[in-house]
Amino acid sequence: MVYQHEINLATRGHRDMHDVTAKVAEAVRASGVTIGLVNVHVIGSTGAVGTIEFEPGLQRDLPEILDKLMPPSRHYGHEQAWHDGNGHSHLQATMLGPSVSVPVSGGKPILGTWQQIFFLECDVKPRRRTLVVTVQGE
Repeated sequence: MVYQHEINLATRGHRDMHDVTAKVAEAVRASGVTIGLVNVHVIGSTGAVGTIEFEPGLQRDLPEILDKLMPPSRHYGHEQAWHDGNGHSHLQATMLGPSVSVPVSGGKPILGTWQQIFFLECDVKPRRRTLVVTVQGE
């Protein structure tokens, strides 16, 4: 069986992080799948999805380290072509990735005690984001 659901988010722009664990778990429950996989994928090239301990320190640390590794700059090739201020946003999102897959058992995503599914806005301006949640299994 395959079930698909969308999660819609409004972001405040660069560094805005959202815990989507409960919404993903609700999609798994609604699917009726008891064993399988759930995939969460963001539509767009400047947002990222992953797992983390969703607490204030890491909510600050992750975007800060990304900005140190790939800081805002007008020197990126993307900036030379588009002049839109988000070359670093594309690189940060690419490094983290647009999706994550999590096993499902007992009708629930299998996550560690301190592990949540997050969305991170890497773009420089507020966005309306769509996460596609696909649940596959029996």
